[in-house]
Formats: sequence, structure tokens, C-alpha cells
Amino acid sequence: MTSRAYDMTKRVEAVEGTRHRIAAAALELFKARDFDAVSLKDIAAAAGVSHQTVLNHFESKEGVVGAAAEIIGTETTERRKATPGDRDGAIAALAAEYERIGDANARWAATADRVPALAPWLARGREHHQAWLAEVFGASLPDDHDARRDVVLQLHVATDVMSWKLLRRDLGLTRAEVVHLMREQVAAILDHRPTPAAAGHPGRKDR
Repeated sequence: MTSRAYDMTKRVEAVEGTRHRIAAAALELFKARDFDAVSLKDIAAAAGVSHQTVLNHFESKEGVVGAAAEIIGTETTERRKATPGDRDGAIAALAAEYERIGDANARWAATADRVPALAPWLARGREHHQAWLAEVFGASLPDDHDARRDVVLQLHVATDVMSWKLLRRDLGLTRAEVVHLMREQVAAILDHRPTPAAAGHPGRKDR
């Protein structure tokens, strides 16, 4: 590698390092505060850089939010690993993830209409969550495509972060109680659902 190429590589690494540090610092602030309560000045101070440096990397607070959301997505993928078919392990992993980042996720979902940068991340998050549900609970899902989709959607409602927030924060249940209720809901959906032939799909032809 030439000296010029080496210098360019080191410069890119430095830029990426600074960018990640800013996004990570912002994420810690967003975990504890509402979107409107965090300023670019706060983010710069937490990251140990200037206000202008934050603007140079992200242009706006919305840009920082998008980068912070990418960190959450990466960490969630790594932390929420569960053995397919292990219902208890899956719910425990999910509950642990919500204890760590659920409050921020719920706040961001509530502000998505005002912060366009959050919308794509939230959409990807929902897609990834459904894919995770399909992978973990796949052996218990029906073979019929439409029925399978319906069950995954039901599981999504039962395990969504907003459901966790309702139980854990709004109703004040303990973590153990939330885990128990989520397990019960998942079991009810997977073990006691009617067969496609008996249930039918009302409204399916009207779509």
C-alpha cells in the first residue's frame, strides 16, 4: 500500500470512528429523553466534538437519529438470537431487549409522524421483527401462506414493543409478569388457533 493510500484509509477510518461515536452518544441520550428534549449541542457535548462536527457528519438532528437507529438495529440482531422452537428463550431474549431499549423504541414510534427520518427505520424494524418471529416459531406456524401470515401478525401484536410498554410502563407490571403474559399470549396463538378450514379468512376476497 502506498503512503497516500494508507493516509486515505486512516482518514476514512477516523471519519467513520467519529461518526459512530456521535451516533452512539446520541443513542444514549435518546434512551433517556424524548426527541425534542435532545439538542445537537447536547449530542456534540456527549460525543466530545463540536456542534459543527455533528453538522458536518449528519447535517441535522434527524440525520443523527437515523444513524442511532442503525446502531439499535445491529445490536438488536446480535442480542436477540434464540434457538428456533425455544419459546421461553425467545420471549426472555425479547424481554431483555425491551428492558434495554424498549422505552426509546416506544418514544420514537410515537414521534415518527413528526420525524420523517424515523419512518424507514421503524418500517425495517417491523419487517425484521416479523422475520424473527417466523424463524423462531416457524415449526409451530401453519403451512398455508395466508394462515401463516395471520399468525405471524398475531404474534407481532402480542410481542410488539408497544404491547411491552403498555404492560411494563403504563400498567406497572414487573419484568417477570410481562414475560409470563407474553408467553401465555404466544402459547394461546400457536396452540389454540382454529384451523384455516374452520376459521376461514373473512374479507380476504375483498382485498
